[in-house]
Amino acid sequence: MRQATVARTTKETDIRLTLTLDGTGTVNVDTGIGFADHMLTLCAFWAGFDLDLTCRGDLEIDTHHSLEDIGLCLGQALAEALGDKQGINRVASAKVPMDEALAEVVVDLSGRPYIVYDDALLPDFIAGDEKDVWREFLKSVAYKAGMNLHVKFEYGLNGHHLLEAAFKALGLALAQAVTVGRKGVSSTKGSLD
Repeated sequence: MRQATVARTTKETDIRLTLTLDGTGTVNVDTGIGFADHMLTLCAFWAGFDLDLTCRGDLEIDTHHSLEDIGLCLGQALAEALGDKQGINRVASAKVPMDEALAEVVVDLSGRPYIVYDDALLPDFIAGDEKDVWREFLKSVAYKAGMNLHVKFEYGLNGHHLLEAAFKALGLALAQAVTVGRKGVSSTKGSLD
């Protein structure tokens, strides 16, 4: 079973997370941040992952530490659950509409982290948080997972809709990328990283 459990406790956050890649989309998320719970639930559900996640963070300051650390834990769990990555498709993409918004996400689970994320279409604040917290979250996931992640907001007017489309697309892309559909490692050089 491709599964990982990660725990992280700092002076800023206390996080417990279990991720099962070959799940049924059963999600239990409690971060103390309603909008984050919504986005993480969407991503895991559309990926078909099982995700059990709790976070207690210093929300009296803001959501930054919690979202960044959740991203680190989620990326670490993804990398650990993938193990040696034998047979995974590795590269995948998805486009998702949400009302007037359209987002595209492309992933490569190559072992080499990178993120391309242009949030110019997003309003400065979404659900009471600066839009930057979502870039930091996704950057943390990508770097800990060893994932090349491209998120493109094609068009849209509503920040909630834009991010919802992106998180659904991320889930769909990850579902394809982690699927075992090949023999050996998906690289002409014979290894990933």
